[in-house]
Amino acid sequence: MVATAVELAKAVRAGELDPVQVTKEALHRIAAADGVVGAFRRVRAEEALAEAAALADRADLAELPLAGVPVAVKDVAEVAGEFAQWGSAAYPDTPASEDDDIVRRLRAAGAVIVGLARVPELCVWPMSDAPDGVARNPWDPAYTAGGSSGGSAAAVAAGLVPVAHGTDGLGSIRLPSAMCGLVGIKPGAGVVRESGEPGWYGLSSHGSLATTVADAALLLGVLAERPDLLEVTNPGSLRVAVSTTPPVPVPVPKPMIDAVRRTGALLGEAGHRVASATPRYSPEAAAGLIARWFAGPAVQADRLDHGLLQRRTRAHVRFGNVLRSTRLVRDGTRRRWQARAEEFFTEHDVLVTPMLATLPPKARRWHERSWPSNVVPSIRVAGFAGLWNLAGYPAMSVPAGRHPSGLPLAVQLVAARGGEAKLLGLAAELEALAPWPRNP
Repeated sequence: MVATAVELAKAVRAGELDPVQVTKEALHRIAAADGVVGAFRRVRAEEALAEAAALADRADLAELPLAGVPVAVKDVAEVAGEFAQWGSAAYPDTPASEDDDIVRRLRAAGAVIVGLARVPELCVWPMSDAPDGVARNPWDPAYTAGGSSGGSAAAVAAGLVPVAHGTDGLGSIRLPSAMCGLVGIKPGAGVVRESGEPGWYGLSSHGSLATTVADAALLLGVLAERPDLLEVTNPGSLRVAVSTTPPVPVPVPKPMIDAVRRTGALLGEAGHRVASATPRYSPEAAAGLIARWFAGPAVQADRLDHGLLQRRTRAHVRFGNVLRSTRLVRDGTRRRWQARAEEFFTEHDVLVTPMLATLPPKARRWHERSWPSNVVPSIRVAGFAGLWNLAGYPAMSVPAGRHPSGLPLAVQLVAARGGEAKLLGLAAELEALAPWPRNP
């Protein structure tokens, strides 16, 4: 089994492991397995080995939180000498002259960037496929690894790297984490600072995917430049609300409901105050979220050649432009939902819900299918995720057993703004109470 990021970094800092050898082993795993799981759009073999060799000579190696850790970066972040493709032929292939903020922080912390992880076009869909490959679920390659951080999830779940960077606009870290049996955390709005405005009208956040809570915390702490998040802390006794009611009236499969109930029982036995309670979801908030899902990529596509976009994306962008022209993306929708969320979290510290509203879609060449055939499964699977992006609250996916099909099950943990450490601490308790397998 692949060592965790915490274990690798500790051994490299102590001089017990050579960063070059660690990188070579990661590249061997990628060469052996990525032909099946399709995690990477680009593997940086020579570049990563050179970076690892330079890292070994750094005077501050013994102080770096991610010393020598191989990391996959989602193919939306600019890496010097590479181009961020965003899953699209419409993006120019001009190499970036410098790293963006996210990659700069990873390198400063000692990470080795081994590759760029596959995404769907413009990160619109919860299935990560493109003409050059399909990101498949390592637990069962017949199913998607999710999206839009699907390549990141596939890379971690297959044991190719211990941790990966992702972004989450409507569940794009949490959904693939749930599908692939990982811990995935989306921090609250503004926790991970970046140049310019966050994408999709402020819905998107950078975060981490990992096999353990400690690894997820370590990567998040680096991305956020928050030393207080690098290690998991005890959350204390919490008021935990448990809800299986979806924000929109759709049937939720029994295994997903049972996972939430088991989680609530475990937390109650651990001494937390657990009660059934559901936020006051509103149709207006759900509609406002969907409007941003359409309009956000349309804004992004303004600077692209629409003739090079995939058929499904062109339709999505056209509809998004209609919503923009009719001014249906309104700040008031967000404010009213935030007021309801704040009201709920005055009485509860953490909310536990299902993470997925249905089983993952199958791994297919979804980019060749029609727009409606992509939209329906996308909305269906993500029912519990997106409203917390609209609120700007931290949320995470935590493994919670296995579905009768053999696929992983997961629950979602949500907290109010500033609750990242609380979520990580509670997730670590769940990890201790009901340990999950780190890889298939």
